Amino acid sequence: MLKPEIRYWVLWLFLLGVLVIVFLQVISSYNINRLIQGNKTLLNEINTQNDLRRIESEMLTVESEIRGLIITSDTSRLSSTQNRLQAIKAELITTGRTFNAETPSDDKLGQLKNLLNQKLSFSLQILNTYLESGKAAAEGVIHSNRGILLRDSILHLTNEITDSKMLHLSGIIASNEETAERARVWSIFITGVALLAVVLAFWYILNQGRQQQKMIGMLNMMDKRNREVAVTKENFLANMSHEIRTPMNSMLGFTNLLKRTELNSEQRAYLQNIHSSGENLLALVNDILDLSKIEAGMMTLEEVRFSLFGLMTSVKAMFHLKTKEKGLQLDIIMDEALPDILQGDAVRLTQILVNLLSNAVKFTERGSIELSAKLIRKNEADVLLEISVADTGIGIAQDKQKNIFERFQQAEAETTRRFGGSGLGLSIVKQLVDMHGGSIRVESEIDKGTSFFVTLTYKLPDTEELYNQALEADKKETIVQRIKVLVAEDNAMNQQLIGHLLDSWAMEYTIVATGIEAVEELKHNTFSIVLMDIQMPDMDGYTATSIIRNTLKIEVPIIAMTAHAMTGEKEKCLQLGMNDYVAKPIVETVLYNIIARHAEEQNSGLQHISLNYLHQLSGHNAQFENELLSQFIVQVPAEIAELKKALAEKNFNGVARIAHSLKSTVGYVGLAQELHPLLNKIEADAGGASENDLSSIVDAVEKKCNAAVQEVKHALDQTEAA
Repeated sequence: MLKPEIRYWVLWLFLLGVLVIVFLQVISSYNINRLIQGNKTLLNEINTQNDLRRIESEMLTVESEIRGLIITSDTSRLSSTQNRLQAIKAELITTGRTFNAETPSDDKLGQLKNLLNQKLSFSLQILNTYLESGKAAAEGVIHSNRGILLRDSILHLTNEITDSKMLHLSGIIASNEETAERARVWSIFITGVALLAVVLAFWYILNQGRQQQKMIGMLNMMDKRNREVAVTKENFLANMSHEIRTPMNSMLGFTNLLKRTELNSEQRAYLQNIHSSGENLLALVNDILDLSKIEAGMMTLEEVRFSLFGLMTSVKAMFHLKTKEKGLQLDIIMDEALPDILQGDAVRLTQILVNLLSNAVKFTERGSIELSAKLIRKNEADVLLEISVADTGIGIAQDKQKNIFERFQQAEAETTRRFGGSGLGLSIVKQLVDMHGGSIRVESEIDKGTSFFVTLTYKLPDTEELYNQALEADKKETIVQRIKVLVAEDNAMNQQLIGHLLDSWAMEYTIVATGIEAVEELKHNTFSIVLMDIQMPDMDGYTATSIIRNTLKIEVPIIAMTAHAMTGEKEKCLQLGMNDYVAKPIVETVLYNIIARHAEEQNSGLQHISLNYLHQLSGHNAQFENELLSQFIVQVPAEIAELKKALAEKNFNGVARIAHSLKSTVGYVGLAQELHPLLNKIEADAGGASENDLSSIVDAVEKKCNAAVQEVKHALDQTEAA
């Protein structure tokens, strides 16, 4: 591409060329007008001379006729001769006026006019004499020398005028030739300039096109390289995540187990340091992974009910030991007008508060930290609240505050050396707040402290439904001890940790080290749940799951266990037929709840669906539930067919709309957790991802929905039989 300065010069030259062409066109028009005027003048001169010669000839002819009339005494032509004399007189007057108008300074023209008038009067005199005095008198007039003198004078003067006009006409012709030559030269010049301009414009356009094609090629190459770099980056982060999380799983798991044993104070302090270091490393890995998910657009906000005070209390408990170690006071202040039960993404709010409190604890050496929530606005549908985290720490300089929300940025260069950290926490907080449609601001003074203010909007849930949920939760009673678990895990330390957890929960289990061994175990034995590691030697968890689902046709719940916590990992696991997903390092309460949920579904005789939400919604109204389930088995196949048709027709707006509608439909039978990630991906990628990628996800959704429809039909049949 041309540099900007060169482009400007080309533009100015183009404008100058346009002005030159306009100027040349004006000159050419002027020359053409001069040529036209000269031609008109030349034509007038020629016409005037012709008229004079014709009048002269007519006068001589009439004079001859008059003489013949007198000689022959033939008066039959007397009247016509008189008329011809009058016509010549009138024509002479008209021709004289025209000639005078063209050359008013010519004195010879006046003389010629007088002579012609005299000649005309002389001819009339002859004629009148003949009529009055007879032939002899008329012949006397004719033979006088006056007629001869007038004729000779007219001829002489006419020749002089003709010679003069010929010179004038020669000048006009020469001027016309000169003008025509000048017009021809300018025309050639204009044509040359125009051709040159066309050639230059064509060259410029061609050159710009080549440069543009070259730039497009470079951009395509850069885009390809960027995609390759992105894939390499994702693979690198996935591998590093796995390599870090695998030992972290063992380290944090065993430190938790070791805490339960009898330790002296020194040992407990050492153990606490190990555990804190592990959590810090895990927090750094999680921050990097969260940024990757946000950049890829794979992080979505959920809609769940939560207690704001309970959430803030839990977050405070997470920082109890850290604040106690530093001697800091951590207080919670909650506006009494603020509702406690809200609906939104509690996990992301927790992440926001944890990052802000982590900064407050890190940069506060003494004093206190205050976590507060204040009501800004409330209506029937939602509330606008402001959550603030204020500390008495080192503070942030005014000129540094605008940069603290950028990734890998900290207020001062020595902050990292003195306090540690990666500079990712506030960047993640800013992006999470933006995802909520909220805002964040900071107020700070050096050595006086820092306050962060986060403004967010949350929905208000139906209180009656919450009450029914609470009643239903009291009725739940899951006996997890009766299930049998198959664990596929290649890491010896992780095998030992999971075995210890399952023993503490009084569960029966079998541990294998590869995917091949897991497949062989399922061929010969029955298990309630499979805990499947993803990365194993010989056969990974993905391949093993595919064989279990497609070859063995076994529908046992498979829970993915992986240190790959990258963007899209959970969706990939669900797409391949797994039922749930837990990331390493494994949190024992999370794993227990997942196992308990699937055990509850198995105890109810349902493998693919769960009717807990439907029970809560209907208040155990059997008739209402049957009507809704009957609608489900009709609506789901229709929506799946419509979704596949829209995808085949490349109607991506329709694909996104139907996927969004399906989220509500499948939620009634407890498939939200399994299918919402896949449907969210379809909705988000519609029109952006390749058709093959979307087709594979749609096939996974269809497979799960078909199984759910069959199970709903079976449940309805049992209800009718009862």
